[in-house]
Amino acid sequence: MTINEIQDEIIEEFSIFDNRNDSYNYIIELGKNLPPYPEQFRTDDKLIKGCQSKVWVHPYIQEGKVLFYGDSDSTLVKGLVSLVVRVLSNQKAEDIVKADLYFIDKIGLRQMLSMNRSNGFASLVKQVKLYAFAYQTQEV
Repeated sequence: MTINEIQDEIIEEFSIFDNRNDSYNYIIELGKNLPPYPEQFRTDDKLIKGCQSKVWVHPYIQEGKVLFYGDSDSTLVKGLVSLVVRVLSNQKAEDIVKADLYFIDKIGLRQMLSMNRSNGFASLVKQVKLYAFAYQTQEV
């Protein structure tokens, strides 16, 4: 699936929720389905700077596509990580770098998050794109 197809799928999933609490609960559930984060990558260099909670992201390449492991010590943030991983993992580096993550506004995520969480989420997205950019420059 393309990045936009995955975003559209997420928007559709969130369209059934009438209130913020239902959306929060769904995000937490998504985090529970995140694949286990390999312990050997739970290192300071994989921590996302600017996050209120501890957030780890590890990129790797498989068959020319960038994939991500992600985790957090917060159940809500783990769900946010799972959304980013779902949208951007298993994509070409160049597609990740240029991706417009419109699902964030479409599902009302900016309004749901506190200022600190919103800044941390932006740091997460930025770091994931930086990882992809690094892989993209290696390919050239």
